[in-house]
Amino acid sequence: MRRGPNVVGPFGLFQSFADGLKLFIKETVVPSGANKGIFILAPMLTFVLALIGWAVIPWDVGAVLADINVGILFIFAISSLGVYGIIMSGWASNSRYAFLGGLRSAAQMVSYEVSMGFVLVTLISYAGSTNLSAIVENQAGGLWQWHFIWFFPMFVIFLISAMAETNRPPFDLPEAEAELVAGYQVEYSSMAFALFWLGEYGNILLMCALTSVLFFGGWYAPISALDFIPGPLWMIGKICFFFFIFAWVKATVPRYRYDQLMRLGWKVFLPLSLAAVVFYTGWGMAFGYIGN
Repeated sequence: MRRGPNVVGPFGLFQSFADGLKLFIKETVVPSGANKGIFILAPMLTFVLALIGWAVIPWDVGAVLADINVGILFIFAISSLGVYGIIMSGWASNSRYAFLGGLRSAAQMVSYEVSMGFVLVTLISYAGSTNLSAIVENQAGGLWQWHFIWFFPMFVIFLISAMAETNRPPFDLPEAEAELVAGYQVEYSSMAFALFWLGEYGNILLMCALTSVLFFGGWYAPISALDFIPGPLWMIGKICFFFFIFAWVKATVPRYRYDQLMRLGWKVFLPLSLAAVVFYTGWGMAFGYIGN
């Protein structure tokens, strides 16, 4: 219920710009025992990888920077590489808190990538393509064609796994302030810290966009009467909706313990996603949309 900064500009609207300027002009402090090269490279790697994934996100028919046939696999590979920036920062900081946060993040991200991968297998088998534009085209025809209706359990697993993948509450164990003093980024300041922050939120928005493309029809309107609204506006609206869900969960759900986090990933989501792969692919083979 804290009001937050509300001094800079009307209603505090310019506070973010003031904070950005402050971070930009501050000195970057490098700990004396740190590996300076890797210490500086880690936030840059995190930020760049967060931007690269946007290359394959389609905004409308033909409105995509790189319309490659393996768009899903590309994003999955980029999100897997993102853990290296966190591990590098935790090790190069020469701090026990940062190192423990980096190790936590590596285990967490690898754990939830497994169930996310099985979710993608079911969607790829149903759509018959790993091209993101083709997956959106498969949902043309209105709300009842959107994947989240037919694959609702997979949608829930994917959304929760996306929160864990991006280290968002209630899965923010790698940077749990109460236990790890900000975790892997505890030794960072100025723009090096800001790059971690921008990379994290870039990944959150990327996961929101990917959820919109995979499950919520991408640039398509829910009913044909709303087709006059441009496709990119639908994409932006859906991304904002899922970003609101991320913020809503952060404000309402308490943080998990680490053993609860691992149990959810390996003992709940992994068996459920495996069973869903068997069920949906078997259903597809029986009714003929797989194997033709």
